Amino acid sequence: MNRFLLALIFVFSISFTSLNAQNFSTHQVKEGETIESISKRYYVSPVDIYALNPEAKKGLKPNTVLIIPISKANKPEVTIVKELQGFKEHKTRRKETLYSLSKEYNVTEDEIKKHNTFLYANPLKKGDRLQIPVFKIKEIVEENPLTSQYTVLPKEGKWRIAYKFGITVKELELLNPEMGEVLKEGQIINVPNLEADEVNKIDEKYSYYKVLPKEGFYRLKLKLGLEQQQLEALNPGLEETGLKEGMILKIPYSNLASGIMRPDANRINLVDSISDFSTKRIAIMLPFRLHRVDFDSVVDTKKSIKNDPYLDASLDFYSGVLMALDSLKSLGVSLKVDVYDTKHQVAEVSRIIDDNDFESVDAVIGPLTSDTFDKAASKLRAYNTPIVSPIGSNLNLYDNVFQSKPSDDLLKNRIVSFVRADSLSSNIIIISDSKTIDTSNDLKREFNRAKQVFSRKNKEGKDEFFVTKEDIQGALKPGKNIVFLETSNEGFASNVTSVLASLNQKVDPEVQQEPSEIILVTTNINAAFEGDQINNTHLSKLQFHFATTSRDYNEQINNSFVKKYDKLYNITPNKRATKGFDLTMDVVLRLVSSENLYTSLNKAPLTEYVENKFAYKKKLFGGYYNDSVYLVKYDNLAIVEVKQ
Repeated sequence: MNRFLLALIFVFSISFTSLNAQNFSTHQVKEGETIESISKRYYVSPVDIYALNPEAKKGLKPNTVLIIPISKANKPEVTIVKELQGFKEHKTRRKETLYSLSKEYNVTEDEIKKHNTFLYANPLKKGDRLQIPVFKIKEIVEENPLTSQYTVLPKEGKWRIAYKFGITVKELELLNPEMGEVLKEGQIINVPNLEADEVNKIDEKYSYYKVLPKEGFYRLKLKLGLEQQQLEALNPGLEETGLKEGMILKIPYSNLASGIMRPDANRINLVDSISDFSTKRIAIMLPFRLHRVDFDSVVDTKKSIKNDPYLDASLDFYSGVLMALDSLKSLGVSLKVDVYDTKHQVAEVSRIIDDNDFESVDAVIGPLTSDTFDKAASKLRAYNTPIVSPIGSNLNLYDNVFQSKPSDDLLKNRIVSFVRADSLSSNIIIISDSKTIDTSNDLKREFNRAKQVFSRKNKEGKDEFFVTKEDIQGALKPGKNIVFLETSNEGFASNVTSVLASLNQKVDPEVQQEPSEIILVTTNINAAFEGDQINNTHLSKLQFHFATTSRDYNEQINNSFVKKYDKLYNITPNKRATKGFDLTMDVVLRLVSSENLYTSLNKAPLTEYVENKFAYKKKLFGGYYNDSVYLVKYDNLAIVEVKQ
């Protein structure tokens, strides 16, 4: 018991030291007080008080002590007004002075003289009879509101404004419940009412980082390589306030860690940047293989399409291209479009380029397959004609190549960064089969404390692609467990997700043990996770996280592309059609808003459309690759983007 009390005292001593360091005060609740009245007294918002005193949401009780943050808001100006109510007679005694009388009656010496004019010429003497003014004191408070209105500037996102006004993104959202997910230029929002010199300025030479839950200076040192003193030097006031979840910190320019934001990486809407209305020329190269299609009847034509995967993929992609061309036309963009059937033949690609004028082409989209694309890219280098790959991810990046599909390594690094951001407080488990042991070992090197679980094998040593409940249960710990599942086997994926879902249950309340929360992730999302054997309810229960090149469009949002596509083709667009639309829109809008595709990267470092976003980076010796992916998760049977 003595050791318990000693520990308790130690905890309290730390707590109070922390409070003093963070510029907090305390308030003892009186009968009849409300959070609103207390917030006005201390010039803070009710949200600030609730953030530090969550129990107050259940109601205030007299004598409860609340922690109150010192407000950053402008303090109101208080003017003291005195109204003369009458006089009180006073007969001076020995040793009394004007100073002592002014203190006794709470008036000034000048106010006594004013109503006893003989004192201007004579000193105060014993026996003088004085008229002491009696005043009624009034305080006139010129209240400044806790918040003021702010007009959103071009390119401004939530984190920028939160940083400017020294609050968290969550606090900004609480001040503006109707703000929406994406801010628009000219939008009016509420912000803390600060003096102009207290508003932080965004410096384009720095990056910015949003503090994660339970993140302290030690974890930031591991992630960012910055000592506490360095962070405090870059962020004036941090020493007093301490770290808070959602706080935006200025850090040296970087793009290495998860959660880092760069001022130059905001999404640009190129529709608002169209400046060149001269006719642009683009070429579309796809393996339609029309020479193989039987046009004798509709039935035969449909059969040809169904039996030819290249034609099927080309038609899907091209349907999206046509929708984009229609949208661009409505924007006033003038285009000349050349469409070529590559027949899925390298020789045909070579012939097309030799027989046509590609020197005046502003950009080429396609071909789809790696060998035909490589031939086209190598031949077009002579003209410095930019060529954009719709689906390839491991291409020869010649200096005229734009790889629009992010690489597999980028997807893997994105999910690893997500897990690493929380790895200090989570137990990590890696589950794999015999075909993904190398991936498991790579992850083990990333997270050396992780536990590895492998699929069971039969007596002959062959993989049977299953694990038991006991195999996984032995690796779990109370609290949060992040589980990597690395496989391309649908049966194994079904087995593991089923077992994990059964273990992701709350422990019996009679058992004094913290429940094991399980979050499922993978570095390689593939068909194994989308097959008929997979139970999406299990994936939702496990909050299945993965990185992907494209997100699912929100069906709740009235997307004009989806609506028009459905009306025209009587079907919802698939990912290939959407990629055709997104990629064509991006290429053409870059051409009409900049001198050429190459220079557009400086003006529009990040663009986003229906399901895809494009942030091209240049290889030191070579072409350009898309450096932007989505982190998504299963949530209530839907796949949603994870905002960080």
